Amino acid sequence: MNETGPLPVPPPQAGEGKQRKREKFDVHGWVVLDKPVGMTSTHAVSVIKRLFRAKRAGHAGTLDPLASGCLPVALGEATKTVPFVMDGQKTYLFTVRWGEERDTDDAEGRVVATSDQRPSAEAIRAVLPRFIGTISQVPPRFSAIKIAGERAYDIARDGEEVELEARPVEVTRLEIVDTPDADHTVFAALCGKGTYVRALARDIGRLLGCHGHVSALRRTAVGSFTEPDMMTLEKLESLCHRAAAGEVSLADALMPVATALDDIPAVAVSRADAARLQRGQAVLMRGRDAPVFSGTLYVTASGQLIALAEVDGGEIVPKRVFNLAGLHGRAGRSQGV
Repeated sequence: MNETGPLPVPPPQAGEGKQRKREKFDVHGWVVLDKPVGMTSTHAVSVIKRLFRAKRAGHAGTLDPLASGCLPVALGEATKTVPFVMDGQKTYLFTVRWGEERDTDDAEGRVVATSDQRPSAEAIRAVLPRFIGTISQVPPRFSAIKIAGERAYDIARDGEEVELEARPVEVTRLEIVDTPDADHTVFAALCGKGTYVRALARDIGRLLGCHGHVSALRRTAVGSFTEPDMMTLEKLESLCHRAAAGEVSLADALMPVATALDDIPAVAVSRADAARLQRGQAVLMRGRDAPVFSGTLYVTASGQLIALAEVDGGEIVPKRVFNLAGLHGRAGRSQGV
């Protein structure tokens, strides 16, 4: 199988390349972008898709434009594993500015409430247990949640009232990491899918009677993807130019598709069984090869990802089949390129 594959060329300069459509390639793997402040997640995905000249791309968890940090971007067949990353826990560092609540619950919004009070570190620590565990949280009005088919932030930006219902979310850890001054407190949080850090800041401020909003936010991990895996946009652009010059392979800039599946069991099969699975046929496992667990697993053959499957009565039943022909990721954890 071709692991180096076609190498993208540098993006055309202004005025170039407008007469012909740029060819796209089969590129499979994960790019863990260190998203800069000011860029939307959608724009980040489109930039990476263009740099790699990939046919398909998507991200695993939106980051607000004012936030920076870990944005896992799936290319090609990796898009089939996005739900496994989305369901993983996320780690954040965020700064709360006390004394002001804003309609967006972050620094971008309009001030809707103020207070002269400033909480002590002791007072903050005393209320934090209220926000740990399974808690009920009302999402921010300016969020991507859909209401009758429309995004909440679109309704809010049109000046209409947004009524969002509270929902259960999971916060595993929430602690103070720094108090730079009386107006600001820096927190670290580990939380589950659907948790809004902006809502945590809002609700902590309300409980303390001093109001607050997020003034800075950085995501440091999503599922199995952590800070050592992240690459800046500048480094990715440099790699694409070096790959076009034949200096490096972009396969070394991509993490394998299966990286997203680290938390589920794996089973290896023969090439013959792999061929059956790739045709959508179930495979019966006997003897010592039979899986001793049930539920979702991923299947490999000769070290290559073949399928996502379910175990049912000793049979491996394929649910999603992978075709990794083309350029696919091979970079290891913390591997420099």
